[in-house]
Amino acid sequence: MLFLFLLGCSRRSATRCSFQRPPPSLLAAASSSCRLSTASTQCPPVTLAVLAGHPHPDVAQFPHTGFSHLADQPLLARSIHGLALRLALPLSSFHCNTLIAFYFRRQNAPAAALHLFDAMPDRTTSSWYTAVSGCVRCGHDATAFHLLRGMRERHVPLSGFALASLVTACERRGWDEGRACGAAIHGLTHRAGLMGNVYIGTALLHLYGSRGMVSDAQRLFCEMPERNVVSWTALMVALSSNGYQEEALGAYLHMRREGIICNANAFATVLSLCGSLDDEMPGLQVASHVIVSGLRNHVSVANSLITMFGSMGRVQDAEKLFAQMEERDTISWNAMISLYSHEGICSRCFLLFSDMRHGGLRPDATTLCSLMSVCSSSHYFRHGSGVHSLCLRRGLHSSITVTNALVNMYSSAGKLSDAEFLFWNMNEQKGSNFMEHYDFILRAECALGACSTPESLMYGRMVHAMILQSSLHKHLLVGNSLLTMYGKCNSMQDAEKVFQLMPTYDAVSYNVLIGGYAGLEDGRKTMQVFSSMRGAGIKPNYITMINTQGSFTSLNELHNYGMPLHAYIIHAGFLSDEYVANSLITMYAKCGDLESSTNIFHSITNKSVVSWNAMIAANAQLGHGEQALKLFMDMRHAGNKLDHVCLAECLSSSASLASLEEGMQLQCLGVKCGLDPDTYVVNAAMDMYVKCGKMDEMLKMLPDQAIRPKQCWNTLISGYARYGYFKEAEGTFKQMISMGRKPDYVTFVALLSACSHAGLVDKGIDYYNSMASMFGVSPGIKHCVCIVDLLGRLGRFSEAEKFIEEMPVLPNDLIWRSLLSSSRTHKNLEIGRKAAKKLLELDPFDDSAYVLLSNLYATHARWVDVDKLRSHMKTINLTKRPACSWLKQKNEVRTFGIGDRGHKHAEKIYAKLDEILMKLREVGYITDTSSALHDTDEEQKGQNLWSHSEKLALAYGLIVVPEGPTVRIFKNLRVCSDCHLVFKLVSMVFNREIVLRDPYRFHHFKELQVKRGGSISLDNGGPGIQWSLSEHTSAAETSAAAVTVRNITGSEFDHSLSGWPVPVLILVQLVVALTS
Repeated sequence: MLFLFLLGCSRRSATRCSFQRPPPSLLAAASSSCRLSTASTQCPPVTLAVLAGHPHPDVAQFPHTGFSHLADQPLLARSIHGLALRLALPLSSFHCNTLIAFYFRRQNAPAAALHLFDAMPDRTTSSWYTAVSGCVRCGHDATAFHLLRGMRERHVPLSGFALASLVTACERRGWDEGRACGAAIHGLTHRAGLMGNVYIGTALLHLYGSRGMVSDAQRLFCEMPERNVVSWTALMVALSSNGYQEEALGAYLHMRREGIICNANAFATVLSLCGSLDDEMPGLQVASHVIVSGLRNHVSVANSLITMFGSMGRVQDAEKLFAQMEERDTISWNAMISLYSHEGICSRCFLLFSDMRHGGLRPDATTLCSLMSVCSSSHYFRHGSGVHSLCLRRGLHSSITVTNALVNMYSSAGKLSDAEFLFWNMNEQKGSNFMEHYDFILRAECALGACSTPESLMYGRMVHAMILQSSLHKHLLVGNSLLTMYGKCNSMQDAEKVFQLMPTYDAVSYNVLIGGYAGLEDGRKTMQVFSSMRGAGIKPNYITMINTQGSFTSLNELHNYGMPLHAYIIHAGFLSDEYVANSLITMYAKCGDLESSTNIFHSITNKSVVSWNAMIAANAQLGHGEQALKLFMDMRHAGNKLDHVCLAECLSSSASLASLEEGMQLQCLGVKCGLDPDTYVVNAAMDMYVKCGKMDEMLKMLPDQAIRPKQCWNTLISGYARYGYFKEAEGTFKQMISMGRKPDYVTFVALLSACSHAGLVDKGIDYYNSMASMFGVSPGIKHCVCIVDLLGRLGRFSEAEKFIEEMPVLPNDLIWRSLLSSSRTHKNLEIGRKAAKKLLELDPFDDSAYVLLSNLYATHARWVDVDKLRSHMKTINLTKRPACSWLKQKNEVRTFGIGDRGHKHAEKIYAKLDEILMKLREVGYITDTSSALHDTDEEQKGQNLWSHSEKLALAYGLIVVPEGPTVRIFKNLRVCSDCHLVFKLVSMVFNREIVLRDPYRFHHFKELQVKRGGSISLDNGGPGIQWSLSEHTSAAETSAAAVTVRNITGSEFDHSLSGWPVPVLILVQLVVALTS
């Protein structure tokens, strides 16, 4: 009907007037339609008013609205344009501008729009603005800037609309070019007096944010006289996308205070940034604002809420919101599927996916990638082939993201042949076996990322071989990925070879290499790479500083490398960086210089939560648990939010202090703040209960085996090892394997520690040898320490020396300190001197080396050598760490030193000590003076031993702790053999349960009553579980009746039973059988 009407109009008009016909070319004709007609004066000109009476409402409105309202009806718009061409109807500037805008919106029609613009005899300012914005919209950025120059030459006034469009074009340019172009437009805006225009201001905010120019964005925002919700949203995006989440949240709160009403886009932005915060409270507050605003049912806002709840682990809240959504799009379903995948609720992923397909929505690449991450586990891999098939049917297999996910799925499930086939053959072009250069690089990077664990080193080398075959190893991105893979696999020799073969390097290359050596705590190598980086003229960045600082672990390395690096940081201006300052706190603390860490902490003006956490961790790790808890209180008073890192460190401090009450209070605070489900918090709480002697409470916290994280398994094994329960530790390890959990580095440290405490050499060596061969865990320094300690405990020093020579890692201070301690126990002077020499070569200021060697000399009565060592310690101003014992009664912690008489109840304590000594002598106690390390007579040695801090604490505990409750005593150094014997006998004589904890393990003494007046004193504090058996008949018989059962595994126990009656032998065997 429309064409018939237009045809009728054209025929009637032709009979009335004659027009000059336009040229046949469409573009030429189109240009003539924008010129004023030169029709004959014999007939009145036909105008667009002829369309006003058309029955079609859009055609009737055209004379007043132009082409702008016909954007959704391209056929109608072209018909009207054709009519104007045929009848040579004059189009006004308004109609020409709307026609130009119409063609710019049409695909493949920008050339027609530009031709129309060029043919306009009288262009208005709107014509220029329309052409500029249209070119930007179509991606013709160069033409847009050419038009801007034309406007400047013709003195056409600028507008915020046109300049905002040009800023958008700047975002598509290169990094530096875009910044320079944006700065030029910013200056032009200032000169034109358009800074008050909210559109250009908002566009510049987006540009500065995308280029990381946060300070410029903030300065621009402050200069803007008018701000709307879009401007505030642009500022929040600029801040959050550059890592300033707290500042972005502050901008949101400021916007609300100014009364700006949020729209859906603003809420979606702030909800996204809340999901990346450690504290849940801001996100929940924003969620309440969304509910009040009534935008909860808006799709984009609801999707952001689901994503935020997922990052918080609030699965039920996300499910409830999803169920209440009136409208869902693909993003909604993807958010829920990704949430379930992240939380490990795999079965629900596929149920939700099924509902999504039944709802008529097509899965996209994000959906399938989330499902493939679920299929990577062995339990759900059977669904992986179905997802792969769906990728093929949907035509998504050519997507790089999907291909990478498929390769990762097959490789994680152990299907390496399938992963390799996909890696080489997917996305073929026209039957060719070659993939695009860039595509292959991305896939290689993805495959190397999947091999970045020590267990998958062999697979990583296979990918490396493929890269070499494709001749892409010289590409910088591939080289850096290879360095990262080998660094994370702790294979630094391979990383060095890759680095040497790389033709070019950048800061990332050096940072990855430094990070690899830092992970191995090799400070010398780290500094060599850092010096090489500076020599190559590559400027270090803050990541370089952080990685380098993390490699130093001793005072010697701190003096040689750490302090000069600190000077460089100050000189280069890195000290103002919060991350670098925080890493300096950690560096000094790791090297034992807490004073410097404290000074740096106090020099930070605006302390973030990370700064407080670093300082709390520094005190906790150096044994200053009380100061760590004080800092925690100061942090809370300063208004900082509690996060899982801080809570875990404070729980660790409570564990080091053996302060059960404070630990329980912290656990309750974690529950109140919603941090109790966090894995790190759970493990820290479990470890706290273990170190406070509450193994039963730790067992209550254990998650169910089906969902128990690997860290919890490790904590359980470590707890059993600390208590000397080898059978339970080994049983837990086997149970962990049967549940499909793969042991890691920490698992074997705990297991080998249990073997060491039990004295089981063969088992320990068997487990050590099986680490790499059966479980793919490369032996580390802590595993080697356990083996050296195990061999040293039994005096097998030749085997220990051979093991140290053949170790896969270089021996450190822990190795030599363990060997020195064992040589002191077995009085092996030759081995002890050798170990002490190695230990002092690593750190000349190691007080433990001097103390242990002095003790070794003392056991051989070489008092001249003892005096020389002590004189040398005074010369270098090195003091021995004083022994200290303490126990907590109600809300008071009572601390005791050697020979401490400063306690207010000192008279009662020493009177109790005399009572204890008298009763122990009645049962045959003889002082073990081998623990006395001073050149005095035997009587004085005995007096010195009875001044030990743990004996004073024991006497005080027997006074203040009523009968029934356990006496819990803690010591900062290893308990001596005489004190160990005294605690065992006191438990038997006074019928008290006593727990003594030193830095290495628990010693648990418990009296068990038996018939005929006999008693058994249980002590699981020595190697394995020890039992003391005594018949209360006489002192001589009681003294001779001491029996030590080495372990509960059925092996022979070391004792002297000559002359014992048969019933006693039966009783000993019965006790061992019942406990094994």
